[in-house]
Amino acid sequence: MLYQQACTLEYQKDLQGAVSKLLEAVKVNGDDPMLYTKLAGIYTDMDKFDEAIAAYEKVIKLRPDDAFVYISLGNIYETQGKYTEALGAYTSALKIFPEYKFNYLNIANVQYQLKDYKSAIENYNMFLGTYSQHADARKNLAATYLANNNPDKAAAEYEILYEKNPQGFDSYYNFGTALFEIKDYEKAAVMLEKAVEKDNENTSAHVSLALSYQELEKNDLALAQYEVIFKQKPNLQSLRFDYANLLADMDKNTEALEQYNKYITSFPNDGRAYKNMGIVYKRMKNYPLAIQNYEKAISLNTSDVDMKKDLASCYHLTKDYTNAIKYYDEVLSVDKDNYDVKVNKAIALHALKKYNDAIALYNDLLTVKSSDVVENNLTEALVSQGHEDLKIHNYSKATEEFIKAISRGTKDSFAYYGLAKAYRGCKLNDKATEYYEKAIAMDPEKKLYSDEFAEFIAETAPAAQNLDQTSAAETAGELPTVVIKDEETSETIQEQQAADAEQEKIAKSKEFIAIADENYKAKQYEASIKNYKEALALNPSDEVTLLKIGNIYKLQDDETNAVDFYKKSVFVNPSYTDGWFNLGLVYASQKNVAESKKCFEQVIKLDPQYAYAYYALGLAYETEKNKEEALKNYNLFLKYTKDQKAIQDVQDKLKKLQ
Repeated sequence: MLYQQACTLEYQKDLQGAVSKLLEAVKVNGDDPMLYTKLAGIYTDMDKFDEAIAAYEKVIKLRPDDAFVYISLGNIYETQGKYTEALGAYTSALKIFPEYKFNYLNIANVQYQLKDYKSAIENYNMFLGTYSQHADARKNLAATYLANNNPDKAAAEYEILYEKNPQGFDSYYNFGTALFEIKDYEKAAVMLEKAVEKDNENTSAHVSLALSYQELEKNDLALAQYEVIFKQKPNLQSLRFDYANLLADMDKNTEALEQYNKYITSFPNDGRAYKNMGIVYKRMKNYPLAIQNYEKAISLNTSDVDMKKDLASCYHLTKDYTNAIKYYDEVLSVDKDNYDVKVNKAIALHALKKYNDAIALYNDLLTVKSSDVVENNLTEALVSQGHEDLKIHNYSKATEEFIKAISRGTKDSFAYYGLAKAYRGCKLNDKATEYYEKAIAMDPEKKLYSDEFAEFIAETAPAAQNLDQTSAAETAGELPTVVIKDEETSETIQEQQAADAEQEKIAKSKEFIAIADENYKAKQYEASIKNYKEALALNPSDEVTLLKIGNIYKLQDDETNAVDFYKKSVFVNPSYTDGWFNLGLVYASQKNVAESKKCFEQVIKLDPQYAYAYYALGLAYETEKNKEEALKNYNLFLKYTKDQKAIQDVQDKLKKLQ
């Protein structure tokens, strides 16, 4: 009777009254587990968890094999955040009733809270093996995979949830994070965009979205996200490194350096920041500060070979060849066959006048591959070393070095002059005479050569056999210094040589164009086309020459070739209005009105004041009997043209159309 009264009071929401009735009932029959079960349930509803636990423990004593009592007890512990106790209760229930699959979900949830992710994953999968459509369990499994550093598996689970119910999906941030971790930046950005749309205050979502955009090189979008992030959390210093990298990639060098410095204030031992500052300063050609930052970075990370290459390059560019060689050697100790580093080291040795070492290294490099830079520098080093040997009167070695340089094809008169002096020192006067004469012939303005040769002639005359063999020029120390072909690095030299070659090609191309223009004026069209094509072989991106060839073909009624060359002219320069206009004219003559209109519209898009494009469009629309558009374009032609004859013709057309 008391139990029934308690149930009625519970139904009437009088929970305290229900408890009172149950406590009276317990006094009457203290061994009835049903009374304690009901009492525990009502205590739970009243949030009196300690009393509920005590009641469930009484039930367990009376009915120790009731799995659901343990599950109820586990629920209370879980609500209280007592996850270890909850796990114990759920585990006891599992031993009693292993067939109850929902308990695997309870256990997995608690294990997740205890960060026992491996066990939680096992139990989520055990549960989903029976209830595969349970969305919450799958979402929890995905979150567990993510927490356990299994982003690929997390992404797969979120994908299942999203595809099944895209409208009800709400884990955009976690899904986006998993996709970011597996480097699927495109899809990550899509999910993270939804995450920030749903919750704009989610700074972490903005961070992942910014980094995703950065990886996708959508730099403007990334920059906008960083602005949101630092507005929300201005003290988020750990992100300033990535922010600085973005600014550097966008060539915002000053802003990038500011952010790197802010990052270093909080993380002074992160060598990456100093390295990247070095890269920025090097790009700005501020080599002293680049060196300063690279040196700091290397002190924090001595194994970064690429950074040592950059540092060596900076020292080289400031002509501190000793330190450059120091770091070139450190790189070569790890990467012994690095060709470019060896080239730069050889050039640095050359600059330090360590010619023999440079010669040995140049020769070694030429066994690997041919290089004009290395070939030229080897020749110059041989000449320089030859003159060094002349100074110490080692004439036989100097002779050998000058002969090698000359045999390599040098046009440097200084080599021939040096060989003359070497032969003179060896008393080989005929040979000395021969090479003095060659040096003078190569550089007749060089007074040093002619003066010394005159002295040599006088010296070798019979009356002057006892004169001192040392030349006046040598005594006076007037020998010029040999200039190394590469004053910075081998890459810089190669770039300069390539630029010189390109300029030479362009100059030659202009010569062919001038000849072609003359042939065109003389109506020698085939010869003109031939010359224009010779110019194009040297400079294929010359849109004007392509247009000229198209014009000749059009003049010859060869519209197929005319179209081909007009198309090429706008391919190499999409902004070339004359190319588009002439292409449109050919299409118009072929009655291809639609394509001709596209060309004329492109001309107007590029140059809204290109009068004849409006005239051509007017004709096209008139052909289509589109009176309104024809009138509009003819009027625009009149607005922009200065051709008086054409103005009269168009005004006549307007009268007829109106």
